[in-house]
Amino acid sequence: MQGRITKQISNQYTVEVDGEKIVCNARGKFKNMGLSPVVGDIVEVDADNKTIEKINTRKNKLDRPVVANVDIALIVTSLKKPDLSLNLLDKLLTIVLSNNIEPIIILTKIDLVNKKDLKEYKKIFNYYENLGIKVIPNTKLHKLKRTIKEKVVVLTGQTGAGKSTMLNKLDKSLNIETKPISEALNRGVHTTRHTELYKIGKMYMVDTPGFSALDINILDVNKLQETFKEFKKYSCMYKDCTHNNESGCGVKKAVENGLILKSRYDNYINLLKVVYENSSKLYK
Repeated sequence: MQGRITKQISNQYTVEVDGEKIVCNARGKFKNMGLSPVVGDIVEVDADNKTIEKINTRKNKLDRPVVANVDIALIVTSLKKPDLSLNLLDKLLTIVLSNNIEPIIILTKIDLVNKKDLKEYKKIFNYYENLGIKVIPNTKLHKLKRTIKEKVVVLTGQTGAGKSTMLNKLDKSLNIETKPISEALNRGVHTTRHTELYKIGKMYMVDTPGFSALDINILDVNKLQETFKEFKKYSCMYKDCTHNNESGCGVKKAVENGLILKSRYDNYINLLKVVYENSSKLYK
């Protein structure tokens, strides 16, 4: 029988098969193969023995949090309490795009922003929309529902930005635990303790254990540059330009002329350093 893993706690996997949930163990052969089932996997199960017999080929897999076969990533982005973090947003976009997952930015806490700041935020997110990335405020969930219908969706973003709250709004029956923002730390109190896939109508949603679990697993500079798609518009003197210290760099000139958002470029440079650090560790 074929089904999808919707929940994992320790070595037990909840597999949904034709609307029925079966708690299974994975066969020992997977360990010998260096393979482990993860939430989102399409698997073959032996319903009588309650074992996972086969893991079907994945179209993608995020390592942290561990989830497979994702169509869309909703990057829940708070404008206030916690404050907007463009550094985190660009990091998440890089992770999502490098895994061939469509990102959608969900804006929350808009009502806490004054008119002056809101005007500046609109300019920033118009820039992201011009890159072809959808930006949807959490006040327009009807638009979001149409976009993610029949998709497997992962939620990520700042802790305390409102991931669990948004899930509760999409389906009130979920009643996922939420807690208030820590005023002293200006960040969220972590409430989600495991990765789980919720079925909402014909759509699956994954609630993940906070943004701190996400990590960059990019060792190739070219792959990193591909996630900053606006850089392709500008030619550089050198074909293998990293847009860092090289002379005649069209990307750096575009930043100086205000054609590329400076925060985007700065965040690219920060990620570039991470790529180099990961690469040096790998080959040390």
